[in-house]
Amino acid sequence: MGRRPSFAEEWRLMNLYERFEQVVAIILANVIAVVIIISLYQLIRTVAVLITSRVLDPLDHGVFQELFGMIMTLLISMEFKHSILRAALRRGSVIQVKTVVLIALIALARKFVILDPQVGAGTIGALSAALLALGAVYWLLSACEKP
Repeated sequence: MGRRPSFAEEWRLMNLYERFEQVVAIILANVIAVVIIISLYQLIRTVAVLITSRVLDPLDHGVFQELFGMIMTLLISMEFKHSILRAALRRGSVIQVKTVVLIALIALARKFVILDPQVGAGTIGALSAALLALGAVYWLLSACEKP
């Protein structure tokens, strides 16, 4: 196995558009990092307020929805940032379809967590169908990957 070329060596071999993609990916990753930091701060602040006001009851549906919705949003952001960084480090094409499907699955799982208890059966059925379809696509993409 040969050594992996350095970023500077790869940069010299890139054409103008590939360099443009790199710059955009790095900027996006940094913007998402800022969003993650702000979201994490908001989550910590919310938990601190709930603890100090003695309202933190994990069995309360509203508290559960708010906290886990915020946590899932952070997870989605982190996965998205990871996929952009992987592209920026040239470990894959710009964004892999499998990664987009995974992020969509996480977003749908988040939607189920924060779903209003009063929502209709049609909405739950549609979200379930979307979740099953994305799950099937993710499974097919995983099965077709090179070992």
